[in-house]
Amino acid sequence: MSFVAEDLRHYLQQSRDAVVGSLSDLSEYDVRRPVVATGTNLLGLVKHLIGIEAGYLGACVGRPAPFALPWYDDGSVWNGADMWALPTEDRAYLLGLYRQAWTHSDESLAALPLDAPATVAWWREGERSTTFGHLVVRVVAETAQHAGHCDILRETVRPPAGHEDFRSRVLAAAAEVCGS
Repeated sequence: MSFVAEDLRHYLQQSRDAVVGSLSDLSEYDVRRPVVATGTNLLGLVKHLIGIEAGYLGACVGRPAPFALPWYDDGSVWNGADMWALPTEDRAYLLGLYRQAWTHSDESLAALPLDAPATVAWWREGERSTTFGHLVVRVVAETAQHAGHCDILRETVRPPAGHEDFRSRVLAAAAEVCGS
């Protein structure tokens, strides 16, 4: 694995760990429930990232995942089925799949050069050809973005202790600027 690929894998793993950590010490209900108007929820983001890794860092480079993703197999992914957990998909099941997906992705990183050709079947015709390196950067960025989402969702579900004074100062400054 090249130094660049190892750096990318390192930062990807940091974001993966942050995503998984955001679910710790929360109830099954709290990891599933939508806490913003769009319906975004913690376990749904994990489920989404399973498909992102299995697709971009597996199937798109000729290394299909050695596990099934039912929401892809039945086509429901295209109707948002990757953004929430069914009652039959518990936390342990989805976290297990996520770990399998990242193991498979890490194996791709170890086996393929970053300039290896890749094809993304669900991209528009004429734009489907790319490189493995491009897809790795895409997955690192998307996972980091969703790790940030997870952090905010977790704070919404369980506000951290010890930030009340800081929050009060920020609210007062906003009110002062806005004349409230």
